[in-house]
Amino acid sequence: MADRLTQLQDAVNSLADQFCNAIGVLQQCAPPASFSNIQTAINKDQPSNPTEEYAQLFAALIARTAKDVDVLIDSLPSEESTAALQAASLRQLEEENHDAAARLEEVVYRGDLLLEKIQSALADIAQSQLRTRSGGPSQTTPPES
Repeated sequence: MADRLTQLQDAVNSLADQFCNAIGVLQQCAPPASFSNIQTAINKDQPSNPTEEYAQLFAALIARTAKDVDVLIDSLPSEESTAALQAASLRQLEEENHDAAARLEEVVYRGDLLLEKIQSALADIAQSQLRTRSGGPSQTTPPES
C-alpha cells in the first residue's frame, strides 16, 4: 500500500486529469458563439447536446476527488508532531499489535482444539455407519439351524 504522500499525489493528479477532461468535453460540446442574430437562429435549430449531464458528472467527480484530497491532507502528521511523539505513537501501536497477536494465537489454539474434537466426532460417526452397513458386532445375526 502506498504511503500517504503518494496517495495525496495520486489524488492531485486525478483531480488535474478530471479538470482537463472536463474542459475538453465542455469545449467539444459547447455550441458555437453567435455573433449576429442570424447565427442565433441557426443554433436554435441544432439538436441539444448532453452538456448539462457532463457538467453534473464532472462536478461530482471533481468534488469527490477534492474531498479525498482534503481527507488525505488532514491525515498527514502535523508540524507539532515531533520525533518523540511519533516514536511514542509507534510504541503504542506495537503494543496493540502484540496484544492483537496474542489474542489471535489464543483464538487459533482454541480453533485447533475444536477442530480436533470435530474430526474425532466425525471419525466416530463414520465408524458407526461402517459397522451398521457391514453388519458389524452391533447387529444380531439369526441362529443357524
